[in-house]
Amino acid sequence: MTTRLQGLLDGQLDRHSEVAAAMRAELPQVQAIADELIRRLAAGGVLYTFGNGGSAADAQHLAGELIGRYLRERRPLPAVALIGDAAVVSCIANDYSYDDVFARQVTALVRPHDIVVGFSTSGTSPTVVKGLAAARANGACTVAFTSARGRVLADAADLALVVPAQETARIQEMHVLALHLVSELVDRWACDSEEQP
Repeated sequence: MTTRLQGLLDGQLDRHSEVAAAMRAELPQVQAIADELIRRLAAGGVLYTFGNGGSAADAQHLAGELIGRYLRERRPLPAVALIGDAAVVSCIANDYSYDDVFARQVTALVRPHDIVVGFSTSGTSPTVVKGLAAARANGACTVAFTSARGRVLADAADLALVVPAQETARIQEMHVLALHLVSELVDRWACDSEEQP
């Protein structure tokens, strides 16, 4: 490996570590998001989630952790990633606008007892902002996983996890860390609730 390449990789790892350390300040928000998700699931609500590109993968990841399991064997929890149906997404994008792909689905599916999580590294994605606005209009709790790059999404949500970074790679890495922390807390609750008589 060349010295230049080694320096580049070391710099990326150093920056990752710096942002991960700064995420300690977001732990109360992680707890608040997990608590609200647990409250909504316990009341029969459903998690709906979405995002674009890498954020779509994060949305699917979160839904998968709830439907499948995180670390413990337990019942599946209701979660839907709205990016997963290519026919619906392309239909809405073609017939209306790409900016409406999540809002239209949210309007059709989300109810007041549900919770809706939007992922956006920029914090300004029109599809995600409009999706959360539609969820709020339906009376659901809204959550933003976003960054310090743009406050539009954070300001549009009831709860927001704001990664203190500007670089897309670092933001996505911290979104995965945060969704794993939320999954851990929800996983523990689901297992504990199954043990109650």
